[in-house]
Amino acid sequence: MSAPPDRAEAVRAFYESHPYPAPVESFERRLGLYRDPRRRRAQSLLLWPLEKARADRTILVAGCGTSQAARYALSEPDARVTAIDISETSLRHTRDLQEKHGLKNLRLQRLAIEQVAELGETFDQIVCTGVLHHLSDPDAGLRSLRNVLAPNGAMHIMVYAPYGRAGIYMMQDYCRLLGIGVRDDELRDLGATIQSLASDHPIAGVLKRAKDFTEPDALADALLNPQDRAYSVPELYDWLTRCGLAFGRWREQGAYLPRCGAPARTPHAAQLAALPPPMQHAAMELVRGTMDRHSFVAYRDDRGREPQPITFEVDAWRGFVPVRLPWTLTIKDRAPADFSAVLINPAHMYPDLALFIEAPQERALGAVDGERSIGEILQRAAIIDEEARQFFKRLWEYDQIVFDAKRPP
Repeated sequence: MSAPPDRAEAVRAFYESHPYPAPVESFERRLGLYRDPRRRRAQSLLLWPLEKARADRTILVAGCGTSQAARYALSEPDARVTAIDISETSLRHTRDLQEKHGLKNLRLQRLAIEQVAELGETFDQIVCTGVLHHLSDPDAGLRSLRNVLAPNGAMHIMVYAPYGRAGIYMMQDYCRLLGIGVRDDELRDLGATIQSLASDHPIAGVLKRAKDFTEPDALADALLNPQDRAYSVPELYDWLTRCGLAFGRWREQGAYLPRCGAPARTPHAAQLAALPPPMQHAAMELVRGTMDRHSFVAYRDDRGREPQPITFEVDAWRGFVPVRLPWTLTIKDRAPADFSAVLINPAHMYPDLALFIEAPQERALGAVDGERSIGEILQRAAIIDEEARQFFKRLWEYDQIVFDAKRPP
């Protein structure tokens, strides 16, 4: 089922005149980052902890915007990357990057997500971030992507979340009341108005988190997009089920887990921990209160294996090979008394997700080289089995490591 022509055309026209994110001219300054083999391995293990990533896999970037597909083609030079978008302007900016960096592994096509079957192939990896919530029929879009996902493929999706966007939806209503459009002068005046709002206005958190929010195209995308909806955690789970997919994991899962951060120290900690995982995640969305998006991994519901294979309830964990996420930080000079270091994942938006570790734990973490299993690390570090199980579980829950679980226990 396609989007109604009038609404689909309005969204297309919007992105023709206001491409988002802001186009970039070159990746020269970030080539080392995108080509870092540690980063590529970690990204792959977020999707497939039980499988060896195929370098020559097929990747679909659905709703590629101005630069996302070029980034994937640059990062995965042996993969075949297909990018689709309804905006010729966005595709033109991507094509410029393709030519500048000689990305022969990238194919571009103007195509709506709902028509993705017209490509006539399936994909090992599908990336669709910040797009499905702009469709008139997100179910139709997600089903279309599911139907071109390979049986053992993985999908990375990002959609808006409602509670952290309350201020945005208030200002969207404000714009509709005043009939504010997308002319340059209207966007300039709107930006000035946003900046003048009280510091406790519900949109204030968005202003702090999104550094480009008052830029004209970012402002237009947030407040004047013709189509926009959001999903709470329960709605997201229901949506995946309706569309033939199974939830895998959150890209950054710490904020959704009651064992992590401040929620673990509340009087409700035990009650929260007793809930099934989907209900835990829903409760954390309510407790956190400011999530403005959900970024997660999903698989086909007929995949034939558990969507979340990492578990610490059986002895298999000793065979897991921990891999540090290369963008995480270890801070030692400001660690509080009785702790050796503080571990921080800059991708987290909540400061209570800093993880404080003691000296024996730091030694165990120092033995993580991406090659040794937890069992092999235990032979070198002065940490007993149960402490090790809890420690590596916490590292994983706090998004400090991923696991290569392909080795037998």
